[in-house]
Amino acid sequence: MGAVVAVGQGGATWWRVGAAALVSLALQVGVNFANDYSDGIRGTDDSRVGPVRLVASGLASSRSVKVAAFAAFGLAAVVGLLLAAVTSWWLLVVGVASILSGWFYTGGPKPYGYLGLGEIFVFTFFGLVATVGTTYATLERIPWESWALGCAAGFLACALLVTNNLRDIPGDSLVGKRTLAVRLGDRPTRSLFFALVGATFVVIAVVGLGRPGALVGLLALPVARQPVTAVRDGASGRDLIAVLGATGRLQIAVAVSVTLGIAILG
Repeated sequence: MGAVVAVGQGGATWWRVGAAALVSLALQVGVNFANDYSDGIRGTDDSRVGPVRLVASGLASSRSVKVAAFAAFGLAAVVGLLLAAVTSWWLLVVGVASILSGWFYTGGPKPYGYLGLGEIFVFTFFGLVATVGTTYATLERIPWESWALGCAAGFLACALLVTNNLRDIPGDSLVGKRTLAVRLGDRPTRSLFFALVGATFVVIAVVGLGRPGALVGLLALPVARQPVTAVRDGASGRDLIAVLGATGRLQIAVAVSVTLGIAILG
């Protein structure tokens, strides 16, 4: 979505889109390995309800998972350095902040993910930074639509995190992991999930006022039915694993439909 905003703007350098995508993907992979490592050595995942983790299950050593995290972050740093060299060195600051955010989500002496701040950083880095950063790397300026679509991406990224943390409320409470879901409780967390999904489509409608093609993103509304219904009906524990998958599919549906809509219709 960040790249397609550049369509019709003129001056876009498209090889940078691939580089920005690689940076985003490497950061995502790095964060997941880092979380697996940090939660594993803390014992947070010892009674995990969700998908299998490498360190906690013994499928991989903590050292190898840590190395994998650093390798992914390193790849993001190298490609990000290339983008900074051809655009603006300020991207280095953004890149360093992204890597530090990824590591200290569950790493370090006081991980912010354990303090209920995870949603703020996920919205910022997997929403705004990923989307707006891609637009800037492509176009070297940032139209307002990029900020708006960055919010949409951030809302859905947070919806994924909220689903994950809703599932883990019992276990996280026992180990002292004070996620936002633990702090809010079950019912308010479900309401937050609904608000995040709803806000996504409101943003798409607003973007559609300036870029009518974005309204194609509203075709993804039916995909929201499954996760919203499951959360509304009280899905918990392992049943929320399916909601994670459904929310991920919603994220893909929104991104693809908005991107194609703007690319074809403007």
